[in-house]
Amino acid sequence: MSTEQSDPPKRRGILTGALGGQVLGDGLYVLPGQGNSLAIETDAGVVVIDASSPNHVPDMLSTLRRRTDSPVHAIVYSHGHNGYNSAVDLWDAHNAERGDPAPRRVGHENIVKRYARYRETAGLQLRMLAVQFPSRTPVPLEARAAGMALHDVTETFADTLTLVEGTRRVELIWVPSEVDDALAVWLPDDGVLFGGAATPDMVIPNIGTPLRTQRFTIRWAESLERLAALGATRLVTEFGPIVEGDDIKHHLLRTAETLRWLRAEVVARMNAGMDEGEILADMTYPAEMFEVPWMAPNYGSPDYIVRDLYREENGWWDRNPTTLHPAPPAEAAAAVLSAIGDPRQVLDRARRLSEAGETQLALHVIDLVALAPGDDPIVAEARELKAGLCRERSGQVAPFVSRSCYRSSANLLDAGHSSWQHIS
Repeated sequence: MSTEQSDPPKRRGILTGALGGQVLGDGLYVLPGQGNSLAIETDAGVVVIDASSPNHVPDMLSTLRRRTDSPVHAIVYSHGHNGYNSAVDLWDAHNAERGDPAPRRVGHENIVKRYARYRETAGLQLRMLAVQFPSRTPVPLEARAAGMALHDVTETFADTLTLVEGTRRVELIWVPSEVDDALAVWLPDDGVLFGGAATPDMVIPNIGTPLRTQRFTIRWAESLERLAALGATRLVTEFGPIVEGDDIKHHLLRTAETLRWLRAEVVARMNAGMDEGEILADMTYPAEMFEVPWMAPNYGSPDYIVRDLYREENGWWDRNPTTLHPAPPAEAAAAVLSAIGDPRQVLDRARRLSEAGETQLALHVIDLVALAPGDDPIVAEARELKAGLCRERSGQVAPFVSRSCYRSSANLLDAGHSSWQHIS
């Protein structure tokens, strides 16, 4: 096992780990993958956490081979999101070139159903990726598909699994959180915990992300409490820094406590008869809970969590009787436009609201015209104005996903569209 010095850090992107190239100890390395991919030397060979996507593999392999010549024994899927293990075949090829057996592919049993769902909804997954991670220049959907290849696991477990025994044990623990197939990697002999998707960074958990399925707030809190009970001395987060010593338990338990607080506050308002919009307007977030580093709204948002909690207990209806059995969107928008005497007054009002700093109110107003079908010049002008408002709004909100959704919507509107059917 090698104890070489860490590589110099590289510039970090939104889906790039902060620790790529760092040596955590004898036989423990962070590879520059999609997130902090961990390489663990064991008696059986190297265990790699997440093979990442094809563009990451050359740097990952060169980093690994500067440290050790041991064979890659296993690849652990930290969770089933696209991209985290789309390059497993390249690792298979690397082993084959060396004359080593193919690595074991290990994940939680729920990943099997996730991959089946992803194959069924492949077009939707590509469109969500394009919206959530917009490119500066247009990228065809098919060009994005290479980074989303699905390689099935060969071994699964339900709750815990001792992956490797010997002088360095490697244990896998189910920690449903961001997804129901998330796992943590626990090295009891080293006191090192890799939290994976359950501990994405020193930021608020990304529950209720606008483009994703439900993430169940209390389930995530329970997973954090389970990890806190391990007594780790070092926590490797998915994207962020290492957390050490007493800060680990403090970080995990305070986050869990805040998630439980949010649940209680939302439930109290639901019990009082409030709908989703009323709850969002009524919520306040105490500084002692939310204005701390590990709850920074860089990717997620307290409002996202509130909406996810509401979805857990309510159906799709927004309580407005108009939306129970709606007319086709184009017909409804055309009817609204026909009821407006002078549509230009709507545009003028939206502009004045924007100039006054009320961008969100301006968006509500401009929709009276911008959602109408056809290529009428006033409708085209409204769409152009809405695109500008979306870009303006993207600079006013903190969560990365919200900013991306505004920018992607603006790009669609610039092309004269609003439907995802036109995403390419």
